[in-house]
This record gives sequence, structure tokens and C-alpha cells, in this order.
Amino acid sequence: MEDPGQALDDAERLVEATQEVRHALVPSTLHGQRLDRVFAQLVPEFSRSYLQQLIEQGDALVDGRVTTKVSAKVRLGNQLQITLRATPQSQAFVPEAMPIDVVYEDEHLRVIHKPAGLVVHPAPGHWGGTLLNGLLALDPKASEVPRAGIVHRLDKDTSGLMVVARTRQTMDALVAQIAARDVHRQYLALAHKAWAGPVQKHVDAAIGRDPSHRLRMAVVDLTHQSGKTAATTLDLLAQGERCCLVRCTLHTGRTHQIRVHMAHIGHALIGDGVYGGAPLGGMVRQALHAWRLAFVHPITGANIDLQTDWPQDMAAALQPLGLSYNLSPGM
Repeated sequence: MEDPGQALDDAERLVEATQEVRHALVPSTLHGQRLDRVFAQLVPEFSRSYLQQLIEQGDALVDGRVTTKVSAKVRLGNQLQITLRATPQSQAFVPEAMPIDVVYEDEHLRVIHKPAGLVVHPAPGHWGGTLLNGLLALDPKASEVPRAGIVHRLDKDTSGLMVVARTRQTMDALVAQIAARDVHRQYLALAHKAWAGPVQKHVDAAIGRDPSHRLRMAVVDLTHQSGKTAATTLDLLAQGERCCLVRCTLHTGRTHQIRVHMAHIGHALIGDGVYGGAPLGGMVRQALHAWRLAFVHPITGANIDLQTDWPQDMAAALQPLGLSYNLSPGM
């Protein structure tokens, strides 16, 4: 991933003008080198990945001819031209003011409550309006920390608690805690079908890319497919005739883990069309909420244990679904 600080610098350099044309002759020291590497030497104030984007979209000329191959070799004396223009990627890491619900804050980190519908990190199709953009506006120093301090993600349509680092030291420590499974994350999920069997189930099933659907993940057999181990503990909290309310405790943090594991045991999340769910009880997004986040503060050593109330749409769905449950601390 491109460094956020570098990308932010790239965008700011082009904020005054939509484009700028640079010319250069290939010196003997760069004869035979790749085009992208040459431009990185001749235009050092811009990142190489940004220059590669410009080359691939036709903004580079070699001796007057458009060249879109970043690995093309140049020769001594070639006349090079590149048009530096803002790309979606170069504009992605810019501050955008937005309301951010901060539930805990100190000089080292923040815990925020992400609403459903907010994308966490810029990506194709969502280069702006992300949580990262909002964090850069909330705290100017966020640009000094990779990914504006984001150490874990929630899906766009999942609501709830996230921890964000404010310093590189804190970020490195939180990443290590997550890798060591020392950050405890619990979710509330509304799922299809009445629950059967024990009230607590432990799902230990590896997850990898679904070979038949590139946008989905799936439970996989690691002896035949690539993937990673994944474990989730599921506790039944309440149920109706056609649905159930489940507390999901993550022991690993795989992409779409709860959604995949719930669908795997026959309880696709309400509203989760990707994994077999359907709208119900007024829920049109996946009914998943990151309810609790607990960890040891990596700098102060304090125990941080935070919980949130129901998101409005999930709270409103309980009665139509025939469910009743009152959240309480330490439930």
C-alpha cells in the first residue's frame, strides 16, 4: 500500500493546478532502466506508484510516442515527457470533514463508533468519503501515521467499535496485540432461522477466497485450497420462529469471518445478500454490529473495555422479528 503521507503530499502538490507537464532527457546513468524507475529518478518529489498510474493511463511519452508499459526500457538521449495530473489514488488520502463518534480518546489512541454505510479505507469505487479521510480531517497529525492509524477494519455495512492509533508506536503495539489475539472483539448479529442445538457453538473453519465468486470468501479445506485458519464462538441470546440473535466472539480476524461462519452453519445474516441472507424486519443491510471492544492500553497498561448500544436499525428490527433482549455491561 502506498504510504499515506506520501500520497497526501502528492495530492497537495497538484491542488493548485489540474496538471503539469515535465520534460527530461535520459542521461547515461539511466540508460537501459525501466521507464517508471527513470521517472522516479527524474521527478523524485512524486512517489513511484503514483508515476506508474500516470504511465499506465497514457500520460507518458518517449520520443513523442505514448508509452503505457511501466517496464519499457529507455535509452540514452530519449526525450521523456510526463503529464502530472491528479488521479483518484493521489487524491484519496486527503482530509474530508465528517462527523465521527469518538467514544474514547487520549493522546495515544481513539476508539470510534463507525456507522453502517461508511467505508473504512480508500479503494477502487470508494476513493473518497471514507473513515480514513475523516480521520485526517479530525487530527492533522494522522497523516504522520500509516493508514491514518487504522489497525483493523469493519465492512462498509457493519457498524460498531474500532480502535485507531494516534502515533506510530501505538499503532505497532496494537497491530502486535491483534496478531497475538489479545484484542477482544464481540459482535451482535441478527440471523435467519431458529437456532438448534447447544446455545453456544464454536466454529473452527478456515476461510479463503471463494473460487466461484471473486467478491466472496468461503469456508475452505486447507489441504486443497489456500486460506487461513479462522475461529468464532457463537452464543445464542434470543430467538424467534424465523430468526435468532447471536453474540459472536472473534478469535481471529479474517475477511467477512462472522458472515462466512454464520452462513456456514445455516444462519446467514439478515440483510446479507452476498452470503444468502435477505432483508427482514426492516433490516436492509447486513445485521452485524461490533458491540464490544476490549484490550490492554499498549502505552499506559490500562484495561480498556468499551461497549455500545444497539444501532437504530437493529433496535427497530427486534420487535418485528419477535426478539427481545436488553444489552447490559458484561453480558
